[in-house]
Amino acid sequence: MIYLLDTHTWIWWNMNPQKLSLKVKELIGNSSSYAEILLSAISPWEFCKLLEKKRVGISCDPEDWIKIALDMPKLRLIPLSPVLSYRSTVLPQPFHNDPADQIIVATAREENATILTKDEKILAYENVRSLW
Repeated sequence: MIYLLDTHTWIWWNMNPQKLSLKVKELIGNSSSYAEILLSAISPWEFCKLLEKKRVGISCDPEDWIKIALDMPKLRLIPLSPVLSYRSTVLPQPFHNDPADQIIVATAREENATILTKDEKILAYENVRSLW
């Protein structure tokens, strides 16, 4: 199985794993339970925007934090390609207008991955697999 981490899931795994559901925490913690874990390139950007807006704080250099947070077993960072950019804008409706969520959902659809997310809008979206 292939899983894609929503941005908050990636951040919580690296900062506050107690915020994750037991199912997601056990899944991420056991690398033999998945083929790959994916992360959209938009997620490090979202993390940096949270830092910029002071909605999250860290006690180390942000570039060091990102480098360490990307060092997960079987993690593959998915770049934002022109095709993926386009596909994020033509998702089957209804879906909400958050561009980062659109990119994450389009990435999961493109990679045939299940999104690990607490986001109710993504969990309710019928055109992508999700789990919490």
